Amino acid sequence: MKLLLLNVFCFFLLALYSGYTSAQSGGGVLSYPKAKTVDQVDDYHGVKVNDPYRWLEDADSPDTRAWVEAENKLTFGYLDQIPYRDAIRKRMTKLWNYERFTVPGQQGGRYFYQHNNGLQNQNVLLVAESLNAEPRLLLDPNTLSSDGTVALAGEAITDDGKLMAYGTAASGSDWEEWHVRDVDSGKDLPDLIKWVKFSGASWSKDGKGFYYSRYDEPKGTALRDANYFQKLFYHTLGTPQSEDKLIYERPDNKELGFGGSVTDDGHYLVIFV
Repeated sequence: MKLLLLNVFCFFLLALYSGYTSAQSGGGVLSYPKAKTVDQVDDYHGVKVNDPYRWLEDADSPDTRAWVEAENKLTFGYLDQIPYRDAIRKRMTKLWNYERFTVPGQQGGRYFYQHNNGLQNQNVLLVAESLNAEPRLLLDPNTLSSDGTVALAGEAITDDGKLMAYGTAASGSDWEEWHVRDVDSGKDLPDLIKWVKFSGASWSKDGKGFYYSRYDEPKGTALRDANYFQKLFYHTLGTPQSEDKLIYERPDNKELGFGGSVTDDGHYLVIFV
């Protein structure tokens, strides 16, 4: 509730300033960069749909880059002139700067939880041998890349608390790579799982591997191509991904996505859509 009120307050200040600057300039409006249009028409089962801005789908083209740069120049040129902006930033930074913890989870007698000292971009993962033991660092997602563009996408701990599978996503992409970390040493095993999207990991009860869902390796551009025919696999530790066992697929429905979760007693794998 406090954050909601703060956001409303910020937007209120910006609205006041916007009205003030508009009045000062005689009611003038911002002049946005003009986006060109192209003659692009798609035929969907006899229905023709115009798509005049199709060229913007090519994020790396010179035209798209020039248009984005012009938009950024206009936007930040306006934002940089707001007198309250720095005060709002300082106030919000102060409000967010407090120590935070997640609820610990217990696996194999160990306790796993996340911690943030106040202004870290991502929580760090900690592990403690008991409730009274001094925690130690298991994984700091803030160090996964030098520019902070790699995020922790999920994690799963074995029942004995000895291994952790964790996924990472780069630059805001839905694509994930999954790794396995030895909890005792804090070091990664050689295992690497790629082309995962919209999936977690579920360990088998013996801790020898885990279930996950993935797509086939894209044949074109990974960040732009559509993804179909998700498949559920089982990865055995110490083996290459190419040897992972296909557990379930639906070749009759290319858009269906699903995952697998091992039951608490380890007797069943629940496949959910």
